[in-house]
Amino acid sequence: MSILILFLVLFVLLVCGAPVAVALGVSSLIFIMMDGLPSMVVLHNMVNGVNSFPLIAVPFFIMAGHLMNTAGITTKIFAFARAGVGWMNGGLGHVNVGASVIFAGMSGAAVADAGGLGNIEIKAMKEAGYDTDFSVGITAASSTIGPIIPPSLPLVVYGVIADTSIGQLFAAGLIPGLIMALSLMVMVSFYARIRKYPRDDRFNLRRFVVTFGHAILPLFTPIIIVGGILTGVFTPTEAAIAAVAYSLILGIFIYRTLSLRHIMQVSQDTVETTASIMMIVAASSIFAWILTANQVAQQFAASLLGFTQDKTAILLIIMLIVLVVGCFMETIAAITILTPVLLPVAVQFGIDPVHFGIILILNLMIGLLTPPVGMVLYVLAKVSDVPFERCVIATAPFLIPLVVVLLMLTFIPAISMWLPTLLYR
Repeated sequence: MSILILFLVLFVLLVCGAPVAVALGVSSLIFIMMDGLPSMVVLHNMVNGVNSFPLIAVPFFIMAGHLMNTAGITTKIFAFARAGVGWMNGGLGHVNVGASVIFAGMSGAAVADAGGLGNIEIKAMKEAGYDTDFSVGITAASSTIGPIIPPSLPLVVYGVIADTSIGQLFAAGLIPGLIMALSLMVMVSFYARIRKYPRDDRFNLRRFVVTFGHAILPLFTPIIIVGGILTGVFTPTEAAIAAVAYSLILGIFIYRTLSLRHIMQVSQDTVETTASIMMIVAASSIFAWILTANQVAQQFAASLLGFTQDKTAILLIIMLIVLVVGCFMETIAAITILTPVLLPVAVQFGIDPVHFGIILILNLMIGLLTPPVGMVLYVLAKVSDVPFERCVIATAPFLIPLVVVLLMLTFIPAISMWLPTLLYR
């Protein structure tokens, strides 16, 4: 009965518009008071929830993404991607996807991608004669690649909560992220053929070399981060610090686009974003402790087994649950709530925690493109000056390739597990 009240209070608070951290904390506190447990349990679990060394990577990855945007590096990335794939049919659509893949290795967040590259991409596509809906849709869909290709803030949070190797999670996301990009480029080609979208001039080697020269130093960022982690030179946390240091060097000494005022603003934005994430992680730690102590995961697994023992059916049910939750809840909050409940069930059916992490994150990325809480859609509505409802309709067709990739990853584990198995096992 107490567990039912816990979820009921959480649901009511979320519907009423309470911040996720508040909803999690208040519902957990009410449960603890009803069970007669000491209130210190709340503080104890909140402190333990954020007392994790890997979580130090979160503010540094956030800061690195902000520094890249503020330093104007996104413009150089877009120009390089345009020189590389703009000559293809529907060129700027492919450029959109290619730029997102490159920026994914720097920011690790879909919202950062949409906010940083989105304005540049949509403006360029409109000027070249592309439909506004198509421009917004492909920009939204391509931004979801960011949290799959390493580094990834959601994967860091999942790794901490699931007690799973973040290095393995990063390795597991690389190939799926590239497959996502390929599937979106196929979709772009389909639209380009039907709507007769233009392409840039033919491939120009000189232009490619020049833009590559301008972008080569920013392109080293994902090499430093991902290469350093995969080769064991440093941990994900140390990689995040290295990314910030490298971003500062580029912005201050190489391009000279970062001033003290810019750095102070970036620091303020980083603190605000980090505080929001850490409050959610701290509050969800209490919630997760309650679920674990009351064996909610085991009861949920037993209920599923009573319904069906088919592994495929179980996977589809889990995917459906995550997709529905992702439509209504912010990514980090959804990870912290769903992981303690669903991961034990997945492991019981022989699903590797690393594989499950990639499935979970991609599910939630699709949620970022769906109402009512589609954060990427809200960001793009702002930067493109297009109504939110129109952004929803424009993005809907691009959910098809993303769902296809999700099904592939779910039922072909080797896609995500080959690289971590090769490097770590």
